Amino acid sequence: MRDERVPVIVCGGGYAGLTTAFFLALRGVRVLLAERHEGTSAQPKAFGIGPRTMELLRAAPGLERAIMEMSAEVSDDTRIAMGSSLSDPEPTVLVESDEAEMAALAAITPSPGAGVPQAEVERVLRRMAEEAGADLRFSTRLTGFEQDADGVTAVLRDLRTGRESTVRADYLVAADGHRSGVRRALGVPTGGRGDLGQMRSILFEADLGGLVRERETVIWYVHSPVLEGAIVTGIGAAGHLLGVQYGPGDRPAYPEERAVELVRVAVGLPDLPVKIVDQGSFTIAHLTAGRYAEGRVFLTGDAAHTMPPTGGMGGSTAIIDGYDIAWRLALVLRGEAGPGLLAAYDAERRPAANLTADHQLANFGVRISPELRGELPEPVEDVYSLILGYRCHSPAILTEPGDDGSLLEDPRVPTGRPGSRAPHVVLERGGVPISTLDLYGAGLTLVCGPDGAAWADAGRTVADRLGVTLAVHVVAPAGSPAYGTAPGTSPAYGTACRAPEAYGGLVDRDGVWANRHGVGAAGAALVRPDGIIAWRAPGPAGDPAATMGDVLERALCRT
Repeated sequence: MRDERVPVIVCGGGYAGLTTAFFLALRGVRVLLAERHEGTSAQPKAFGIGPRTMELLRAAPGLERAIMEMSAEVSDDTRIAMGSSLSDPEPTVLVESDEAEMAALAAITPSPGAGVPQAEVERVLRRMAEEAGADLRFSTRLTGFEQDADGVTAVLRDLRTGRESTVRADYLVAADGHRSGVRRALGVPTGGRGDLGQMRSILFEADLGGLVRERETVIWYVHSPVLEGAIVTGIGAAGHLLGVQYGPGDRPAYPEERAVELVRVAVGLPDLPVKIVDQGSFTIAHLTAGRYAEGRVFLTGDAAHTMPPTGGMGGSTAIIDGYDIAWRLALVLRGEAGPGLLAAYDAERRPAANLTADHQLANFGVRISPELRGELPEPVEDVYSLILGYRCHSPAILTEPGDDGSLLEDPRVPTGRPGSRAPHVVLERGGVPISTLDLYGAGLTLVCGPDGAAWADAGRTVADRLGVTLAVHVVAPAGSPAYGTAPGTSPAYGTACRAPEAYGGLVDRDGVWANRHGVGAAGAALVRPDGIIAWRAPGPAGDPAATMGDVLERALCRT
């Protein structure tokens, strides 16, 4: 056995694991990922990435563009319905692309969702993570681990050679799926409805012209005497996917003739030429971990929350987990934040993920198992409040007096309250429109109103004293000369804005920045790498430097 030393080990190479490894490597943290499979999935798995997730991914140069290019190749529209087959002349339409709705969404986010299969995104994440320097080891199993007050010691087995090695790390991130061995070893309790059934996934090729419009993705829940399941069409080069539900413990391995027959039933064309490409199985479950952290080990993705696929938010939630734990670990490992920032991971992520899992469970009752409907929770009435309007509460959020503690708000009417997502506002830099979301990503970001130069001075001075990465921007009013931009300033992954003249070069062309953040012209907002507002100042302060010192210490859990 040979010993290695890395700051972070990641167990599992799906959405959550690859995202964690990529964003750690992007932030300069050495990371080792162990995945027992030979490579990323051949099955499409989860389909679609939501707008909130895409907002986070835009912080990585080239990633959002790569995903959107894939999405453009797959489809322009999405339709979700229920029927006896894809040929049902009178289906129950649940979701259909709506131009007015898309225009309303564009007003609150610059990142529309992407209609892409998980397998394709995983390949992009793997490539970019390796390019960023992440050590990704496939065909490698984490066979055991122990943790103490100073770190984690893990045992890895190379499944191709059988050789074992030990790795010492500061932290371990568990992204090892629904039946997480790491979670079980930690003794973390789980709740939820548990296993809801098994699904056989059949990847196939067939000409569905006449049933599906060109460049349209269709998710069709099929209810017939022959099968219960779902068919997903228009997922790009992978072809189409049929999921057939069957009972717990029953894992049929369909011969090709039977698989072809089931596809024809689901499509509603008994003579349809069909080519079976691949088959697999997975469990439909609703499971929530009782805590997301145990010492120096953190749960992400399905290890933390397994949810039915009805609603398309499971994959997005896993990516957000990976992004969230990565920026926290990076700041703690750089010495900029205290360990309380890691403890806040559970307090902030678990309520949001549980709400999402319950929403997906409610959709499962509506779309797949109506006989369970009365036993299940109600779907969230406004899905955009769940996707873009969830709020975080923890010691790392400087909650204001009188805050109602709500977990959701309407993103169409942003409040700017600490704990909420910083709203999208179109600014101009050098005459080029950008989103405020492009300012966030590496460390903390302080954005000040047009009369908030005192906050900018204080932020820069205090960040230098504390050794904290802080990007500082002053938003100039529309029609005024733009502030000068110092060398080295850049959004997200640039050098921190610490030069005296580095106050932005940003113009609030529509004059709405202050209003949407709930502050005045002399106010300011402190935004984290995840785009969550940690603190805001409605106006000026008598001693802005003292205030900023207290704010940064608390937001980074340094005290």
